[in-house]
Amino acid sequence: MAGRQESVAEENLRIPEDAFTYEGFQRWLESDDFPETGRIDYLEGDVYVDMSPEDLQTHGIVKGAIFATLHFLVTGSLGEAYVDRTRLEFPFADFAAEPDAIVVLWDSLKSGKVRYIPAASGQPNRFSKMEGAPDLIVEVLSDSSESKDTKHLPLVYARAGVPELWLADTRNDKVWFQIYALQDGKYIPVKADRNGWMRSPRLGPSFRLMRYPTPISSWYYVLEHREA
Repeated sequence: MAGRQESVAEENLRIPEDAFTYEGFQRWLESDDFPETGRIDYLEGDVYVDMSPEDLQTHGIVKGAIFATLHFLVTGSLGEAYVDRTRLEFPFADFAAEPDAIVVLWDSLKSGKVRYIPAASGQPNRFSKMEGAPDLIVEVLSDSSESKDTKHLPLVYARAGVPELWLADTRNDKVWFQIYALQDGKYIPVKADRNGWMRSPRLGPSFRLMRYPTPISSWYYVLEHREA
């Protein structure tokens, strides 16, 4: 993480002096100097830079498994699901980031709770980012993001009014997956039953994240779902 009062070089990345304000970060984001790889988030005056390669087994395939189920359940009938490089902004909460996955329901788009920002090209149906509180955000923990994902981001997401947050961590012997629901401005963990099922208040079905061995002594993951 780069502190708000300094301009630093990380992995040969130069952060402009004014990028530690929301307006300055937007100027950097829209400039030719903003990196095309890595995850760079702006949170309340801090710039979080993660240029490290994504861990294949504890992050990449986990994120993919969660998104695959969300895409299957949501896209078309209920709304839209996004993964990777989807820029989300809360100007009123001093925040701009790229969550691991996002779900936006049609009702939220129709009501204006979430809106898509047109791309600079101006072409019809071309958008570069979204603004407002989506219905569900997913973050998969990694060594470089654990503190941000578990301490800072949930506070910002709650303040912005995101109804549901999912966190997952598969770096240890036991898979950890938790659904949180927003209640009175705070995230409350949804209680799992004895088999690990948790009901999503926003989507309706119950979910659990399962891990199974592959023929090459690695793992694959499935976000299982069933009607509550």
